[in-house]
Amino acid sequence: MNSIARCFQDLKQNSECALIPFITAGDPDLATTAKALEVLAQSGADMIELGVPYSDPLADGPTIQAAATRALQKGVQLDDVLEVVKTVKGTTKVPIILFTYYNPIYYRGIDIFLKQIKDAGISGLVVPDLPLEEAEILLKPAADIGIEVTLLVAPTSSQERIDEITAKSQGFVYLVSVTGVTGVRSQMATEIKDLLSNLHRTTTKPIGVGFGISSPEQAKQIKDWGADAVIVGSAVVKRLSEGTPETGLKAVSKFCHSLKQAILS
Repeated sequence: MNSIARCFQDLKQNSECALIPFITAGDPDLATTAKALEVLAQSGADMIELGVPYSDPLADGPTIQAAATRALQKGVQLDDVLEVVKTVKGTTKVPIILFTYYNPIYYRGIDIFLKQIKDAGISGLVVPDLPLEEAEILLKPAADIGIEVTLLVAPTSSQERIDEITAKSQGFVYLVSVTGVTGVRSQMATEIKDLLSNLHRTTTKPIGVGFGISSPEQAKQIKDWGADAVIVGSAVVKRLSEGTPETGLKAVSKFCHSLKQAILS
C-alpha cells in the first residue's frame, strides 16, 4: 500500500483534496468491514481510517461509540481487525490508517504492535489519547518501521503547542473541527477557516479536517477553506449500520461517491 505522504503528494500534483472516510472495524461484522474497505476504495476514498473497537472511546461521539460497543459485544479484538486488513491487502491499494487508543498499544508493547500492524498492511496511526508530551515514545519507532503517526490539533490549541504538533506529526496534521467528540453537525464552525490558514502558515504538511463533517456540502466547504483532506466518520458509520449489510454497503458507496464529487468540484 502507498504511504500517506506519497498519497498526498500525488493528490497535490492534481490539485485534489483527499477524502478519508472512517469506519469501525467489526460493525456490523468483520466480513462487512472487509467489503466496506474495498467499496470505499472503489467509491472515491483516497485513504481510509479504520477504528479499533475500544471500551472507553474518549474522542468518539454516540454513533461511533455505539458501533464500537456492537463490535465488542461480538468479541472483535485487535488481532481480528488486522486479519481483515490482511485479507484486502492485495486488492485495496489505498493507505489504511488505524485509529486506536493507546492502551492496546501499551498492553501489546510498542515494537510488537508496530510490527504487527505493518505486516498486516497498515500505513498510518491516529492515537487520540496520546498526549504530545509522551508522543516521542511512539513517533520514533513508528518512523523507523515505516508507520506514519498523525497528531491532532484542537481548536483550543495554543500557537506554541500547534508549532510542536505540526513539527512532529507524520503523514499529515489532523485538525479537529470542534471542541468535543465526533458526531454529525448541522454546520461547520467558521473559525475552522482561520485555523486552517494559521496551520498552513505554520507548516507545509497537509492538513486534514475531521469531526462533524456529515454532508457533501460541508465537505466542499472545508475543502474551499483550504483543507488538504476531508475526514468523515459518524455519517459513514451510521449508513453502514442501517439495514442489512448489503444495504449499508450500497449506502456507503453512494455517500462516499457524493463526497468525492463534491470536493472535486
